[in-house]
Amino acid sequence: MKLYVMRHGETNRNKLNHVLGRSDLPLNEKGLSQADMAGRKLKDIHFDAIYSSPMKRACQTAWSVVRHQTNPAPVLVDDRLIEQNFGEFEGFSRDDERYQKEKRDYFKPFKGGESFLDVAARVYCFLDDLARESVRSDRENILITTHGGILRVIENYFSGMENEEFTRFFASNCEVRCYDFPKKDRDTLKPLDDFQLRRLESSIPKLQQEKEAEDLSKRYVSGLHIKGITNECKH
Repeated sequence: MKLYVMRHGETNRNKLNHVLGRSDLPLNEKGLSQADMAGRKLKDIHFDAIYSSPMKRACQTAWSVVRHQTNPAPVLVDDRLIEQNFGEFEGFSRDDERYQKEKRDYFKPFKGGESFLDVAARVYCFLDDLARESVRSDRENILITTHGGILRVIENYFSGMENEEFTRFFASNCEVRCYDFPKKDRDTLKPLDDFQLRRLESSIPKLQQEKEAEDLSKRYVSGLHIKGITNECKH
């Protein structure tokens, strides 16, 4: 299964290179053209499901793709795909020194906004839910239209980035990224099974010693228990 993720087309604030965030601005003329061109390029791929951020610019981009689809899927809006809330930096130049500095505090929310951790929590939840639903429904291609900040988090979900790489990540307007989906090595949230645990213990000497000590302790306690029962029986 393939997951296609596209950033929305250009808005006037994108053109100025200012933080857009939660300002619900529509595509400008260039953005509409970009979205239409993207729809034409994707017309030969049938999308079994199309998801969009609730923001105007993302929905307009999704509908531009739909117009070029044969038997298109409906556009499903999911609030978890909304752009990051940049708080007090809304409308600032993206080159602002304080903004660039605070972008590197990944766990600290922007004043009045979200942290990258906040965004990852909702986006990863969406992707995990989508993976389960898509496997059940046997989908082949899925499209998401969203934002640069969300695309950064999705890229990290699949590829894992170092801090500076994460900070510098940038997707152009109407850029499309494609991922194999669901992610094969996504954590299962389950304890190690017996085979995994034995393999781990055998590969790390200290863990092997720990296991041997644990087994010896169990045998010792078991021996005391049996001896105690035997003595009781004699009385």
